[in-house]
Amino acid sequence: MVSTLGLIGSGMIGGALARLAVAAGLDVVLSNSRGPETLADLVTELGPNARAATPSEAARAGDLVVATIPLHAYEQLPVDALTGKIVIDTMNYYPQRDDRIPLLDSNELTSSSMVQGHLAGSRVVKVCNNIDFRRLQTLARPTGAADRSALPLAGDDASARSEVARLLSTLGYDTVDIGTLADSWRSEPGTPVYVQPYFPEQPPTDLGPEAAFHWFMQTPGTAVARRRIEELTSTAVRGVAGGRFPA
Repeated sequence: MVSTLGLIGSGMIGGALARLAVAAGLDVVLSNSRGPETLADLVTELGPNARAATPSEAARAGDLVVATIPLHAYEQLPVDALTGKIVIDTMNYYPQRDDRIPLLDSNELTSSSMVQGHLAGSRVVKVCNNIDFRRLQTLARPTGAADRSALPLAGDDASARSEVARLLSTLGYDTVDIGTLADSWRSEPGTPVYVQPYFPEQPPTDLGPEAAFHWFMQTPGTAVARRRIEELTSTAVRGVAGGRFPA
């Protein structure tokens, strides 16, 4: 049973998952590339169930560990500290940020398969990569809620997929098993299940940057049930790898 969640990367998605974990009664160990002292404000916000550490310390402390850093930095994930761990991969390939990665551009590998190759002693599970940080935090619901949303999940190890699914249920989400890491492209940027289903509408076209950001932060999301996730992922067609950051 998971009691401590380690996070390597404590930005928007990492911060949202940390808040959900603390709300569910879990301990969280946060880390980033800039040092534990830079996480003081977030630790204070989260309260006594949170502490900051180095990435290796967070990896060793977590019963499960979230890797939520820019994809181009995936080789900085601490291999030794993550050996034997289940690693939740929330990362996506954005060429304008990550530069071109030939293995991904050729569709020879998915980004999560590439991460699994680096973390050969870990069990990588892809999830939380198809929803924006704001909706990830605000759409969480208790088990059995009529408006509970689902997230697609992929991994090569069935028991790891099951354990991550149990964690996501604790945090407020159903999951849809979409297969192995080779199948994880079905939830990547550019696919039907990526980001947009959780939005209620497109923002008004006449908004300036500040007003658009306010809309983004204040507009509630739309619940996306398990059946809808199944439909969207099963009908996805693989195209050009990579995407652009959500507007």
